[in-house]
Amino acid sequence: MNKNKSLKAVSYGEVLWDVFPDDKKIGGAPLNVALRMKSLGCDAAMISCIGNDKDGDNILDYVKKQGLDTNGIAISNDYPTGTVLVHLDENRTASYDISYPSAWDKIESHNYTKNLVDQADVIIYGSLVCRDQTSRNTLLQLLDNATYKVFDVNLRKPHYTMQTLELLMQKADFIKLNDEELPEITEVLGFDSDSIEDSMMYIAEETNAEAVCVTRGKDGAILLWKGAFYSNPGYRVKVDDTVGAGDSFLASLITKLLMATLPQQAIDFACAVGSLVASKPGANATVTEDEIRQIMT
Repeated sequence: MNKNKSLKAVSYGEVLWDVFPDDKKIGGAPLNVALRMKSLGCDAAMISCIGNDKDGDNILDYVKKQGLDTNGIAISNDYPTGTVLVHLDENRTASYDISYPSAWDKIESHNYTKNLVDQADVIIYGSLVCRDQTSRNTLLQLLDNATYKVFDVNLRKPHYTMQTLELLMQKADFIKLNDEELPEITEVLGFDSDSIEDSMMYIAEETNAEAVCVTRGKDGAILLWKGAFYSNPGYRVKVDDTVGAGDSFLASLITKLLMATLPQQAIDFACAVGSLVASKPGANATVTEDEIRQIMT
């Protein structure tokens, strides 16, 4: 891609409130990705659905202030804005209790959203939004005409089936998953290996994806890009919470790669951003260029 052209990105899926023991913050993995891409200079838009309620109003106000295109966010009179109860363990690692049905389970197809995806350089989607037939069918329609498709596996039990995961991987140009999800995915595909790289190569061959990335928490990430491997061992930070760190990593990596940054530089940058987000509260903490430079050196 032309380095001087602004990257047009569309994120599809859940927008919601992450409800912590003592606070609530706007989140949803696809929204986190879109917001981070916007902060990195992309022309970013969100396709989702919120309820006709105060929670929905507050999300819309916030997203507009961040400069995202919100015309793809529909408002439902029948379903509430989504909420997720976030539980943090002693290591500040998050687990989630996700309300159903929520407005984002009922995303319907519109001409505006079809045009948005047709004109975008990249669409990012996950598995959670496919737990409901309505949003799943809309996504599959949109993917038919998408230029470049990024699948963030992002498994949330019990909200997925292996059949759906296989379908979503077959549609993707780029697949991102973490090291806990990797053996679950390779087992479904009929492959057993202790080697992360061998498993990544197998997924790429089985799905025809041109790129696969595996994140490894504090140990960084490994990227398979155009037949070659790149890795970063991670940056040491004091973790506040892990919510949204993987989303910011993905947003940063995709932005850099599609703007023709060298793959090693892209994964180094993405690991730095993900680590900095983990060191701060909430999914959409501000990360400055100075902070990124500092942690990378």
